[in-house]
This record gives sequence, C-alpha cells and structure tokens, in this order.
Amino acid sequence: MNTKFLIAGIAGFLVSLVGGFLVHAVLLHPDYAQLPILMHTKADAQGHLPFLLVSRLIEGIAFTWIYSRGIAAGVSWIMQGIRFGIAAVCLVTIPVYLVYYSVEPMPGMLVAKQIVFDSIGMIVMAIVVAFIYKSSAEAT
Repeated sequence: MNTKFLIAGIAGFLVSLVGGFLVHAVLLHPDYAQLPILMHTKADAQGHLPFLLVSRLIEGIAFTWIYSRGIAAGVSWIMQGIRFGIAAVCLVTIPVYLVYYSVEPMPGMLVAKQIVFDSIGMIVMAIVVAFIYKSSAEAT
C-alpha cells in the first residue's frame, strides 16, 4: 500500500459517502417515505450509521484496490475510469438492485431511479480514483 492508494481509497470512500447521501437521503427520500415498512425509522437509522460508514469505507478501499490492478498502458485515465465505472455498475449496482426488486416489494420506478443514480455515482467514483492514479505524463 502506498500514498497514492491511500489517497484514492479515502477519495473513493468520500465520493461513495457523499454520493450515497445525495442519492438516498435527498433525491430518493420522497420515494422511501412511501415505504415505511421497508425502511428504518430515523432514530433506528442513526443506530445503524456505523455499518453504513464501514460499508462505504470497504467499498472505497476495495474499489481502489481492484482499479489499481487493472490499469492499462496507453489508455487515458478518463477512459479507464469510465470503463472501470461501467464494469463496476454491471458487477454490483445493477445486479444488487435487481435482486432487491425480486425479493422486496419495491416499486419498479424506484428501482430504476436507484440503478440510474447509483450508476452515475459509481462512474464518478471511478473517474476520481482514475484521476488520482493517472501517471505524471498524463497530468499535462
């Protein structure tokens, strides 16, 4: 583990945390409010906050670790970030929400919004990590 990895892992954590807040606590809050039996109460959610923080930290570090192993020579950092973000969306975001949809009484439109918004967040996280990992030759 080096400094670049640590910085990218923390950046991934922060992007995931802030993006998750914007998507789920702001954009989708009205949708979730219509599903009180599926969601924790505000007080109960506060008690689960440490689990959320740990999950986002693990995501940022694992995301960076996997990205750092797949850097391709001769491909711009932005294209590598976008490519990795799309791969992560196909590996994690889309399957997770489709599984939730298949086992929970979630409205289809909510699931579609979750997929779209979290996919954007995942791609942004990948671009940020790729930016941090770019070579000094690409910095100009």
